[in-house]
Amino acid sequence: MNGTGSTTRKVPDGCKFHRNVGKLDVTNVTEANKFLELFPFNEPPRISFDWKTVPFLPAEEPLITDTTFRDGQQARPPYAVKDIVEIYKLLHELGGSGGLIRQSEFFLYRDPEREAVAKCLELGYAYPEVTGWIRAVPEDFQFVKDAGLKETGILTSASDYHIFLKLARTRKEALELYLSVVDAALENGVIPRCHFEDVTRADIYGFIVPFAQKLMERAQETKVPIKIRLCDTLGVGTFEPRAVLPISVPKLMHVLQYEAGVPSKQLEWHGHNDFHRALANAVTAWLYGCGAVNASLLSFGERTGNTHLEALAVEYFRIFGGRIRPGNDIRLEVIGEIAEYYKRMGAQIPSNTPLQGSNAFATSAGLHADGLFKNKTVYFSFDPEIVGSQPSITISQTSGTGGIVLWLQLHRDETGIPITNLAKEHPAVKKMLDWVTAQYTDGRTTTISDQEVFALAMQYRDALCMSKEAAETYLLSLEANAQLPIKTEQDVHSFLVQHSAELEFPEPPENHPAVRLILDFVNNKLQHYGSISKDILLQGIREEYLDLLQMDAKTAAEWLVSNRSGGGI
Repeated sequence: MNGTGSTTRKVPDGCKFHRNVGKLDVTNVTEANKFLELFPFNEPPRISFDWKTVPFLPAEEPLITDTTFRDGQQARPPYAVKDIVEIYKLLHELGGSGGLIRQSEFFLYRDPEREAVAKCLELGYAYPEVTGWIRAVPEDFQFVKDAGLKETGILTSASDYHIFLKLARTRKEALELYLSVVDAALENGVIPRCHFEDVTRADIYGFIVPFAQKLMERAQETKVPIKIRLCDTLGVGTFEPRAVLPISVPKLMHVLQYEAGVPSKQLEWHGHNDFHRALANAVTAWLYGCGAVNASLLSFGERTGNTHLEALAVEYFRIFGGRIRPGNDIRLEVIGEIAEYYKRMGAQIPSNTPLQGSNAFATSAGLHADGLFKNKTVYFSFDPEIVGSQPSITISQTSGTGGIVLWLQLHRDETGIPITNLAKEHPAVKKMLDWVTAQYTDGRTTTISDQEVFALAMQYRDALCMSKEAAETYLLSLEANAQLPIKTEQDVHSFLVQHSAELEFPEPPENHPAVRLILDFVNNKLQHYGSISKDILLQGIREEYLDLLQMDAKTAAEWLVSNRSGGGI
């Protein structure tokens, strides 16, 4: 029988690890068992193997629970109440009405935390259900009651490191304390969720199983589905079923379900990423029967963070997508919205973050770019739009003409350049690449910004809109007259006099302040592109200096003093 009175799944035949331990009592040792063979401290933690495996039995209804506003909050500046509410809405949209993201936990100790809980409850969402988190102190239940919550997490430190060295108690004393807090929760009509802190360094048969068994006894007696969250607090757990306890995630799931009698639906996993295993361990917990995995948005959490919630949602689709419950309208495209919201809050998302970083669906290699231009499936395993993102290209020394073409394709709405004639062999594309190549020949060590590529595209826009043959003729004619003989302010003044009718302004005096600014404009173009055509110069004058040229020299000088501190207008 399980913790709420229903029958557990039968242990498959042939499981050599299963022990049928029966009912256990806490082993009350006098000294902390630190498992020094696994955690020598003067070396990285070790992974040892007993070569025994446990059954691969995935959870029947795998779920996600959220700790963004609890563990995630511990690793970043405090969220504003309005941001908590907006992020909670995004969690609701991502998880869908079927409740893939079943719960979200909150601190309850500060006024802003309690205000955020109240505002989230006002939204009336069924999922994620708002739950609390408190210490193992009976008096803290008043916060839960005042908030009107039905469930709360309770910190129940599980390893001897915590029981002996932090709490300064024996195992039996810790057990009595924890059970008294659980009893207080039950008396207050609140579902207790016991967080077995540091379970991956705990004595499984000397403390964990006896504690879990006593919790399930209370669950049977009260018909309350008491939950247990197994916390890999230092990220030392491993997904390998042949590893030893307490570090083997598969073995932990087996022991809690089949030896301690905890139903899958009442079992959770909470991992950290200290050894890059958070996501793998979380998925492993699902695959070995754990009903829910705890995670946080963008993996924010203590030290190296928790399981990445958005990645976990994608893993759910990858593993269980064929049997998603009807009506479970999960919206993976919200993953992109979440990243954008955090960026607006000032969060730094590393560019190589899967799914959400700026390089997640980017390339700079010409070979990859050429493949993507021809067909996105060549270098993408799925459409980036599924997670609210878009393909991108970063122009660098490796981009080649394929990279230039892909950039123009992806930015066609901004440039207005049709992709009909675009090909690696197009002469204007080659001209753009010539400029890029020259940058790196001259020692550049940074990528070319989108702004620079855009300016380059505008310089060759007319040619890019032509066929290959027409563009070749056009570019040859430009080259013949491209370099305007402008090196001094007098040259600029002569150009303005020559084109005053075309620009529709009176001939300016030689000392007009706009003359110096236009010379700076010319020099800037020469530095970046090596040449400047008449059309580009006329366009620049119209866009930036025409109003100034229509003033007399004195008025223009006074205007500049009062309205600008340098650079263009």
